Amino acid sequence: MKVSVIIPAAGASRRFGGKQKKIFERLKDRPVFIRSIELFVNRDDVCQVQLVVAKEDLETMQTRYAANIGFMGVQLTVGGPERSDSVRNALANVSDQADFICVHDAVRPCVSPLWIDSVFAAAGKVGSAILAYPVHGTLKQVDGRERVAGTLQRQALWEAQTPQVFRREVLIRAYAQADGPATDDAALVEALGEPVAVVRCDPRNIKITTRSDLALAAAVVDSLPRPKRRQAGGPFDEAQW
Repeated sequence: MKVSVIIPAAGASRRFGGKQKKIFERLKDRPVFIRSIELFVNRDDVCQVQLVVAKEDLETMQTRYAANIGFMGVQLTVGGPERSDSVRNALANVSDQADFICVHDAVRPCVSPLWIDSVFAAAGKVGSAILAYPVHGTLKQVDGRERVAGTLQRQALWEAQTPQVFRREVLIRAYAQADGPATDDAALVEALGEPVAVVRCDPRNIKITTRSDLALAAAVVDSLPRPKRRQAGGPFDEAQW
């Protein structure tokens, strides 16, 4: 199994606020996107990592973070206006060595190595697999006037997360047949009628959306094992972990 990893990082960070995008924010003295990349670059089953960035961020990546990206062998790809456009751009550059493609949010830096092992293994068996966890709260359906229109049965509801891993030809075909933008790659694969396995994780796999999420993510990072290192990670060394 050889996996090409696509890390979309071209979002505008409108909900995050501040002077810089959330991918550049420091999480325990390391940029968020660097932590997400490090989850994959030293894995024996990963043959390629693409970081998909907004056009306006390309120069910053090529200058300020050139050492890190170069040391880790990460390929930069320019994204599009929507997340699905960014993934589509990256699909055009997937390595010929890859038989699976993994898509992982740049702002989910708290995935444990065990979860990655498990979702890769499930994709190898089923063809497609995602991380997810059961919804525990009560979900309300709300109308246009912001009034409760009903209560959803949560027993079969799970919150989809990333990484999401797919057999190469399946994801490429899903994007070729997509008729609009998608926030979830698995939804496009589901539309083909392909099975998608669910690998249980938990809420520690946080997606950094607001500034308050940084503090939560820092606490999670402290609880996780450090990624295995086969190569240098550039200026951000072990002492800064």
